Amino acid sequence: MWHQSFGLLGKSYAHDTTGSFFLGKWLRVPLYPVSLCSAVVDVAIQDYVADVAAELIYQNKSQTSTEVLFVFPLGPHMAIYSFQARSEDAKVHAVLQDEVQQPHEATGGWENLEYLRDQSEYPGEAFACFLGTLSPGREVVVTLRYVQELPREPDGAARFVLSPTLNPYGTLYVWNCRTSKLHYSLLLTASLQSPRGVVDVQANFALTPLIYTAQDHSTAQAPLLQVSLAGSPQCHHDLELLVYYGDPTAVSAVVEKGDPEAPPGSLLGDPMVLVTLAPSIPEAVPGQRQSGEFIFLLNTTFLEHAQDSLLFLLKSLPLGCYFNIYCYEETSVGIYSQSVEYTQDNLTEAMRRIPSTGSSLGDSNLLETLRSVYNTPRPHRHPRQLFIFMAGLPPDVEAIAAEVCRHRNSHRCFSFCFSEDSAALAMALAKETGGEAAYVSSDNRRSFVVLKCLKQALKPAAEGVSLSWTLPRGLEVEVLGGTPQSIFQGQHNLLYAQIHGQAQDTTVAKGVMTLQYSLDGQDVTYTIEFPLCPQGDGRLAGHRLAARCLMKRLLPESVSGSGEEPRHRAVEISLTSGIICPFTSYVGVRTPQRVTWYQRPLALLPPRQSLIPCQIVELRGSRISSCYPKSIWVPPGWLTAVRASWLALRQLTHDIAALPQRRACSKACKPPPPLFSSLKYVDPMEFGLCSSTLWRWCPEAAAKCQELVALQNADGSWALSSGLASVLEVDEDEIKGKMPDEVMEPSIWATVMAVTWLHRHDEYYQDLCELLEAKAVTWLCSQAVSQLDKCLETANTLLGSSVKPSVFRL
Repeated sequence: MWHQSFGLLGKSYAHDTTGSFFLGKWLRVPLYPVSLCSAVVDVAIQDYVADVAAELIYQNKSQTSTEVLFVFPLGPHMAIYSFQARSEDAKVHAVLQDEVQQPHEATGGWENLEYLRDQSEYPGEAFACFLGTLSPGREVVVTLRYVQELPREPDGAARFVLSPTLNPYGTLYVWNCRTSKLHYSLLLTASLQSPRGVVDVQANFALTPLIYTAQDHSTAQAPLLQVSLAGSPQCHHDLELLVYYGDPTAVSAVVEKGDPEAPPGSLLGDPMVLVTLAPSIPEAVPGQRQSGEFIFLLNTTFLEHAQDSLLFLLKSLPLGCYFNIYCYEETSVGIYSQSVEYTQDNLTEAMRRIPSTGSSLGDSNLLETLRSVYNTPRPHRHPRQLFIFMAGLPPDVEAIAAEVCRHRNSHRCFSFCFSEDSAALAMALAKETGGEAAYVSSDNRRSFVVLKCLKQALKPAAEGVSLSWTLPRGLEVEVLGGTPQSIFQGQHNLLYAQIHGQAQDTTVAKGVMTLQYSLDGQDVTYTIEFPLCPQGDGRLAGHRLAARCLMKRLLPESVSGSGEEPRHRAVEISLTSGIICPFTSYVGVRTPQRVTWYQRPLALLPPRQSLIPCQIVELRGSRISSCYPKSIWVPPGWLTAVRASWLALRQLTHDIAALPQRRACSKACKPPPPLFSSLKYVDPMEFGLCSSTLWRWCPEAAAKCQELVALQNADGSWALSSGLASVLEVDEDEIKGKMPDEVMEPSIWATVMAVTWLHRHDEYYQDLCELLEAKAVTWLCSQAVSQLDKCLETANTLLGSSVKPSVFRL
């Protein structure tokens, strides 16, 4: 198998009899990386955005001429805006064009990109450009520029990871390289900026001291890394940089000046405010009352094969929330006309109304169901979250994606797919709204997958988020993409707000931004100032990322048939910013560096340009079949997450018995590219593999647990009944006779018995029943704390267990 390497890839070929180079197809011909001689990388970081400029020099050290292809992996929230390559023979420049007009189109070489797409080992998106031929000993210089949103660590640091193409020593997969050693130099420099001040910089490599270029430490520069490396590539970490700013708060703002050459009022011409929203949200106590609206969109497959998962899902909801259920293959109308409060009566009625089997109509009503949900008002101060279950690929995929995208600020989606067909759509919906996606297999592990996502959904949130602005007369602010209504714990939102107009009072040098939200019923307000006349290096990272954000917002408008205006605006923004959009595409323009002389008559002609393949390639990965319809466009980063998730999830579901050997192998083998490591997707390794495996092997234990869960009330309690006695395998009269005298309410004794029984078998039920148990313990503590010691002691004796008092928070 050909192993994927990022950077410059080559394929050797021979001369034909005429002396000219023969350009053969790459099909079935292994690729290998061309040697990187040096890399110069300059990074400009503003709070949580980065602009990266890199110059890479490659050399063909083989004895034959080589066809070369440059490949650059695109991580999430990353976008290229400039690419060119030059050699002694030619210069190649990547140009964006309108896909409808397509004035230029490459005539050959597409088979090279097709080979790369099909034969790459690792899945994801990549920028690929065919550069032609490279003679022995010749060099090619690649100049690349891209922008990227940076992840925010829990402690407020911005994390930057050097792309594997720019740092092959740590992360380029070169073990199949034809040379046994790798010799190259790497120079990495960085400029850092934040109005809060740059407090500290940490890295997993040796740092040179920072040089502060402002007295308030708001800007800093340093040559962070300068090395010359030689030797066999080693298997160790990526180059990672953590930038710490002063006083991490719930909101921060960096103002980036516009391009002086762009017209006023345009996207690139006016100043841009980069707003980071990261409220400090404390952990929620499991089992307590909690706000939130949970809407479940169920399909036929889920109804027929996952009644147990639905049972655990509904029983694990907290008191205080609202819920509704849509069986969208039956009808686009919910079980309730709108979400209802989670109570015992409403839960019982909902379980009664859910059909046990579907009508097998396919996912034909998913779009109408989504529209019905969005047209239904949500309860005040209850953040909305959707759980969407899909079997196959539904019709109207573009319309579904556009509908969810249009409402992305008002909810988040947790999507589950039962087949390859719907994997891309499931991940796209989750990524667009800040949720998660998972592959739900056909066995009993689906309950663990669903409950894992529910635990994420139960994290507390800041609700009713709003921004207000105070500016001099004549100025106004437009928040591109809108403001999210809710921000969940562990999340941060990066917004782009553009300042338009001309201030009438030029003496006012600052504007004011106010953030307001509600947390646990309490109103919270933050106010910060920002300069109206910012300074900057003119690299426009924020403006380009804002362009990407705005084009995503225009996509649903163009799909929904709002006329040609949204599309025309998206194309205009794409061509001026250099950021690709659904309606533009790349083409490589190759210009020979040498002039051509003709003797009869003697004349000097200008270089003749030719067009070569250059595009964003969806690498399928050699272990995964393609499941992405070509008619669907999703923003950069989505397919990367889809492929990474799909690879991990499919690997988990195959040959579970060989897991120890696979783990041992993974320690010795090279890990996947670093762009996969920070992706937000449901990690199957966190689902409790031991528990899920035992669950699969113990159907009797599974049935017992389901019976017990079915008997639990919405508030977490159990009633003392014959059904409970049957599950506990204890005579009902004996249970009643052993009830401590101090207990005045039989349900208290029954609930203690149920929780004790669950902990007696916690090797089976720990992951499945964690939320159920927390709710039960919370109910017990609110009823009779003084009686729990005696109840637990008696329950342990009766059930032959040794559950500790800490389980009941004693």
